[in-house]
This record gives sequence, C-alpha cells and structure tokens, in this order.
Amino acid sequence: MIEGREAASNRRVWGVAGLVEAVAQSLAERFSVVVVGGEIVGFTRAASGHCYFTLKDADGLAASLRCAMFRRAAAMLDFSPADGALVELRGRVAVYEPRGELQFVVEAMRRAGAGTLYEQFLKLRARLAAEGLFDEDAKRPLPAHPRRIGVITSTAGAALHDVLTALARRAPQVEVVVYPSPVQGADSPPALVNALRLANERAEVDVLLLVRGGGSLEDLWAFNDERVVRAVAMSSLPVVCGVGHEIDVTLCDLAADLRAPTPTAAAELAAPSREALLQQLASLERSLLRCLDHRLQTTAQRLDRLALRLSRPSDALARQRRLLDLLAQRAAAAPGRRVELQRQRLDHLAPRPGRALADTLRRQTARLDALQARLQALDPQHVLARGYAWLDDGQGGAITSVHTLLPGHEVRAVLADGSADLRVLGVLPSPQG
Repeated sequence: MIEGREAASNRRVWGVAGLVEAVAQSLAERFSVVVVGGEIVGFTRAASGHCYFTLKDADGLAASLRCAMFRRAAAMLDFSPADGALVELRGRVAVYEPRGELQFVVEAMRRAGAGTLYEQFLKLRARLAAEGLFDEDAKRPLPAHPRRIGVITSTAGAALHDVLTALARRAPQVEVVVYPSPVQGADSPPALVNALRLANERAEVDVLLLVRGGGSLEDLWAFNDERVVRAVAMSSLPVVCGVGHEIDVTLCDLAADLRAPTPTAAAELAAPSREALLQQLASLERSLLRCLDHRLQTTAQRLDRLALRLSRPSDALARQRRLLDLLAQRAAAAPGRRVELQRQRLDHLAPRPGRALADTLRRQTARLDALQARLQALDPQHVLARGYAWLDDGQGGAITSVHTLLPGHEVRAVLADGSADLRVLGVLPSPQG
C-alpha cells in the first residue's frame, strides 16, 4: 500500500518507505522479466549461498548495475562465475528498500563469452608462462634478516599505511625506503617499471615489496601489464608481491619471488619478528652462559688439582729421590745378578750331555737285545734241539715234499748233534696232500 498524506497546501508529501515502495511497484510492473548482458565485477559468494556482484556495461560505457542472485538460483549454475566474465542474466529489476538502491534480482545466468580484460589476462599469462617467467626454479629466497626494505606503492593508498604499521609492530629495527608510484590508471605501468628500475639501480635495500589494496580486475590491471610483470621477473632484488586481497591473483604475483595475500602479509613475510629474534637471542645467550659456566667449572677443578700437586714440592722431590735410589740399587745389583743367572744356567745345562749319552746307549742296547732275541728265535739249531730233523738230498738241497722221494733214494737227516745217511724204503703221501 502506498502511503501519503495531504499537506495543508493540498500538496502530496510522500513518506520515504511509501515512495520507495511505489517506485518498486512501478519497476516490477514495467520490467517484470528482462534479460541483460554485461561483464561481472566484484563477484562474491556469501556463506549463506547468495551471490552478489556488479554487472558493468561490456561496451565500456560508464554504467553498472548491482545484482543479487539468491541461493536457489545460484545452485542451478553449471559454471563458476568470476570477475571479467561476460554473462547474460534473466531476472527482474527491483529496489533494495533499506537503502533505496536499484538492484537486479537474478533468476538465471548463462555465459556470453569471456570478458575483455579477463581474456587478455588469460592469454598473457599463458604466453609469459611459456617463456618461463613464472618458473618456480627462478624464485629466490628472501634474506633472513633484512636491514632495509623497499616499498613500491602509492603514498596516498592504505597499502603503505598497512605495511608501515606492520613493520613498526613486527620489526622496528628495519629501515623502510618508499619508491612512490601510482598503482591505478593508464600512467601506473610505466611508473611502476621506473620505480622497480630505480630500486635496482640504487641497490640500497635487501628486498622489495610491491603492494596495493584490493579492487576489481580493472583496478588491479596495472599489475597485469606485461611491462610491469617483466620488470618484476628481471629484478635483481628479491620481490614480494602483495596486491589486493587473498582472492586476487595478478601476473605480478606469479612473477614475484614470493606472493603475499595482502600488503600486511607481505610486510610480515619480508621481515622476521623482532620479538621472535629477541627470544632466539635470549635462548642462545642462556646456552652460551651454560657452556661458559661448565667450562669455568672444569677449568677451576683442574686448577685445584694442579694446586694440590704444587702445594708440597718436597713430596715430589722425595718421590723422585726414592725412585733414583731404587734405580741405583738395581743398577748396582744388575751385573752380579746377571753373572749368577748365567752360572745357574750353565750348572743346569752341564749334566745334560752325559745324561743324553747314557739314555742313547740304553736305548741302543735294548734294541740290540731285542734283535738278538728275534734272531735266536729263528735259528734252525734251536728247532733241531727240540727233536726235529732236517732232510736234504745229499747235496745240501732241502727235501720239503714226499713227492720228490722215490723208494731206494738215499737222503741225509741232520739232527741237533749230527747227521745220518738214510735209504727210502717207501713213500706214503698224506691224505690231504
């Protein structure tokens, strides 16, 4: 319901809510469902799932429209919207009554091609990446303890204030050199290149911070300029790039030695905390004092031992005197002792030849006795003495078989005490023979 009241002069005076509601109704009647095309700028997605962004004219005209896309419609998207994308929106024009602002409530969105700036960004990134400007192998480490830090940014922006505040809080001992340069607009790329060149020529700082606050893709475009990107990659000084917010990524971020999500983070990454350094120094001091105290204690104990040894020189002299006396006694007794030892050795060795000869004689005698006994055991005379007789053929040949005898043969029988001639009367062979 549109509220109004008649003034005393019969002029109608609208209430704010009534006027806004009337305008909203008029727009709803005039533009119930429309399709509008343009380029997305400042796209954000809230935790609730609603999406908010600005749609600017794709033809470069200075016109923009605030847009809201609620969670139900956003859930039906088949792509992820991003800054610079050209899209076509279907929805209705409305008024956001709490602020009386015109907005477009999006019911559907489809792609209409990539935005001009974003398309340039993608093409340039691919070309520079192919040249190796973004290679990780080319990144250099930052100095651990910089004495002086250079900052390239606008002196009128909040980024410089954030960097100086962070360094004053974190590392007040570090000096800061500012190389001023515009960071937005057509004049900013050559100015940024000149600032980088000047910092490298002076070589008065240990590391460079290239920083700027947040903004749209168009606002940050100077940090996507090819001249600036190449100047960052060719810098002889390490470069930390902190442009925009955490979601913003520029080509300078990719070319720098280190990317920081914000200007404040760039300052924190470039300079170590003074408090942390002081704690580290305090810890090293305690460790050094402990080592020194241990060394002093050890040395003091050694000195005490040496002092005890030096407190009575007479004891040392007495020990040396006793040692000399003992050595003198040994030296005096040494010749007589040696002679006595040699005499005892000769006395011990003297009986050895006689004993050895006697032992050899006994062994040889025993051996001869054994051989004589064996020889006597084999003597034929001893066999004949036991009642045996030895027969031969009269010519000294021994008869060992009855087969060599014939009746009538004459043989000789040799006995222990003589011999006898015999005649064979007959031959009777043994049955086993």
